[in-house]
Amino acid sequence: MQIIETPHSPDAQLSKVVQRHAIPYTGEKHELDTLMDLVGDASFVLIGEASHGTHEYYKTRIDLTKRLIEEKGFNVVAAEADWPDALTVNRYVKGRGNAKDAVEALRDFQRFPTWLWRNADVLSFIEWLEDHNCAITDYDSKVGFYGIDLYSLYRSVDAVIKYLEPIDQDAAKRARERYSCLSAYGYDEQAYGYAASLGLTKACEENIIDELVELQKREFEYLKRDGAVASDEFFFAEQNAVLIAHAQAYYREMFRGRMSTWNLRDTHMVRTLLALREHMKRSGKQMKAVIWAHNSHLGDARATEMAERGELNVGQLIRQQIGDDCRLIGFSGYSGTVTAASTWGGAAERKNVRPGMLGSYEHLFNKVDLPAFILPLKATNLVNGLKHPRLQRAIGVLYIPQTERFSHYFFSTLPGQFDAIIHFQETQAVAPLEKTPLWVDGEDRIEELID
Repeated sequence: MQIIETPHSPDAQLSKVVQRHAIPYTGEKHELDTLMDLVGDASFVLIGEASHGTHEYYKTRIDLTKRLIEEKGFNVVAAEADWPDALTVNRYVKGRGNAKDAVEALRDFQRFPTWLWRNADVLSFIEWLEDHNCAITDYDSKVGFYGIDLYSLYRSVDAVIKYLEPIDQDAAKRARERYSCLSAYGYDEQAYGYAASLGLTKACEENIIDELVELQKREFEYLKRDGAVASDEFFFAEQNAVLIAHAQAYYREMFRGRMSTWNLRDTHMVRTLLALREHMKRSGKQMKAVIWAHNSHLGDARATEMAERGELNVGQLIRQQIGDDCRLIGFSGYSGTVTAASTWGGAAERKNVRPGMLGSYEHLFNKVDLPAFILPLKATNLVNGLKHPRLQRAIGVLYIPQTERFSHYFFSTLPGQFDAIIHFQETQAVAPLEKTPLWVDGEDRIEELID
């Protein structure tokens, strides 16, 4: 049965309400004033993305982040990225480390999908942030870039040992011995997770905890070095040791087929953020953080179908932890192109995004006569109009248009999920630093060759 929309249909009427509250956005700096006012004095601003490969989401998020840094004193950018990889960027933008430029600072992002962080938009931001920090003489006042994800089991092992070797060779030897049980699985997180799910890694799990405990006990001993930098380096190592403990639990649960892996991951992200806040507090600095991650992580899970599955996320936990001291901002797009793969571990492709489905926010917003707009979700008539759940699109690192509804849509109640949404009618794929032939040719060219 075909659904026919009329000028008097509920969606047609609701689109008029949205139109009245929509603030045109063309990319000009001053057009973000509405969001700056919305942020107010909040110290946590969570800025999402409706896909992991859309230029407009990255660019707008970066533009807003720059203003938060320059005008409101934000000093942390925390990303859905691996902790040790992001630390190479952190050291570069703070004038430490050995990366000679921003491209080299992004070199450690080698895990699939590399285009999430090794892309033209992120590169431009890293260059800007390094330049911004150059004008700040106090090391503790420089803006940092941190990864809060937990996939880097083996790279974090290497980082802990690398930290210990120059300051305590005996401790480094013990760390190598404790972590050596992980090498039996060929430095393959998936292989370790499978073995752990069978109960074959109990001794290894105990070794991992023992190493974390020893490192924490020796904190004051290791801090008798060079001030703020020594404190940072110990904290970085400690967080790698914590990550190893959380990552092994994540991979173990993954092979048991439990939904708790999502909760483990998002809980780890929030714990990392709060640990970073405490670390900065010890040096007399108040953390004001911008968090970059997918909408599915940052939009309050309680307003989505995730809650029915017992899942939580970063946005929910942050709201529960700090109340009104946070703002949640999401993105949406109707059609265009996106950088994504067709299979896990596959090459980056520039793929066509199908128009938003009937019954979705994307389809509703496409009725608004603006190419792009900002929609604060606070007006009573707007909130009431959007209070009923409807479909919302989420494209991760894969895009499978053949199974669009089941692969890329979920139900949500937008006003409970975000404080504001930024919508684009037409989007472009983010440009990877390494463009594959599939990306350069694009999906249209691939389809021509197949025909």
